[in-house]
Amino acid sequence: MRKVLVALFLTAIVVSVSQAAPGGAVRCGKLVDVRSGRLLENQLISFDADGTITSVAAAGASLPAGTIDLAKATCLPGLLDVHTHITSEPSHSGYAGLGISVPRSAIVGAKNARLTLMAGFTTVRNVGAAGYSDVAVRDGVNAGEILGPRMFVSGPPLGITGGHCDDNLLPAEYHHVAEGVADGPWAARAKVREVIKYGADVIKICASGGVLSKGDQPGTPQYTLEEMTAIAEEAHKLGRKVAAHAHGTQSIKDAIRAGIDSIEHSSLIDDEGIALAKQHGTYLVFDIYNDDYILQEGAKAGMLPESIEKEKKIGRLQRENFRKAFKAGAKIAFGTDSGVYPHGDNAKQFGKMVEWGMKPIDAIQAATINAADLIGVKAGAIEAGNFADIIAVDGNPLENAPVLENVKFVLKGGVVARNDFAAK
Repeated sequence: MRKVLVALFLTAIVVSVSQAAPGGAVRCGKLVDVRSGRLLENQLISFDADGTITSVAAAGASLPAGTIDLAKATCLPGLLDVHTHITSEPSHSGYAGLGISVPRSAIVGAKNARLTLMAGFTTVRNVGAAGYSDVAVRDGVNAGEILGPRMFVSGPPLGITGGHCDDNLLPAEYHHVAEGVADGPWAARAKVREVIKYGADVIKICASGGVLSKGDQPGTPQYTLEEMTAIAEEAHKLGRKVAAHAHGTQSIKDAIRAGIDSIEHSSLIDDEGIALAKQHGTYLVFDIYNDDYILQEGAKAGMLPESIEKEKKIGRLQRENFRKAFKAGAKIAFGTDSGVYPHGDNAKQFGKMVEWGMKPIDAIQAATINAADLIGVKAGAIEAGNFADIIAVDGNPLENAPVLENVKFVLKGGVVARNDFAAK
């Protein structure tokens, strides 16, 4: 009897495997080759049941059964945003944020993950979230319980006592310290180990002061070179990259010298900092859209008056330095600081990148092959071996980058999340 049951069980496995979905295909009327910057005509993208691209070739007269036909659309790889705050909202700024619990943050994150995916961003790096709420959202996405992009998350960001990554809104009698605070090289090493223990894919640190924090200045150094070197060494030993929030000139250079993998914001970078970034192969991430949102909507969203004043002093300088760094040939990855502005508006940064010196293909490459290289993921280009992450839009993004603000088709890992073309 036992042999019969085993035989039936093995037969069921064979049948289930043989009946597994064979994968699929997408026909694109036009396809942006992000490596060459060319627009290819009438391309067929095939992918297997695991959601991996197997081939890209000219489409024939007849299409394979079940092909998704986007003959009138322009396809691109799924976009990547390397600086998001999925579990945050603009209205969580300032004192209003004290009323947001960690469970509530996770629920907000589930909502924002869906908005982000529907906007065409199939992979994100989330750099900073309270209570490992971003770990919870990532795990929910991976388990198929919620809809969202592929996520690489940091959990709580690391910072000094009273710094940008601490919580400075409560009076002394509360004795409150943010969970990522670690002072000194060995305490910082221990904190790297702790956040990795609880699920961090990447380490986020605060090297300088910030805009939306209380009581500090964006240009002021916080973590020292010694502390950042210890963090980078520990993280790299444990197979994690490090992203450093760094507005200040000296903090940017210290972070690069310490071996940090990406500089977030990069607002006050100088010529020496740009040269160091090029020398070390460090990615620079400039969130040059959200200045508009902070100055236009920040007060209504509850941002502190001092934060808005800080943004007035730093926003244009950041954009000018973005242009300078790009012209100098520094490596730039697309990161927006979503959560400072509403999620789903990530693509509004493309227009700003073009306005401040890039061609549309440069901005697209920052959000595809460059971002994928920084994160270390098989995405960012539609080619065999990469994830079957495909988006589609009307129009030509190589001529008009803002068309990326209106994504109408999203395929993540071979699974359709959105197809507005099907209704036509």
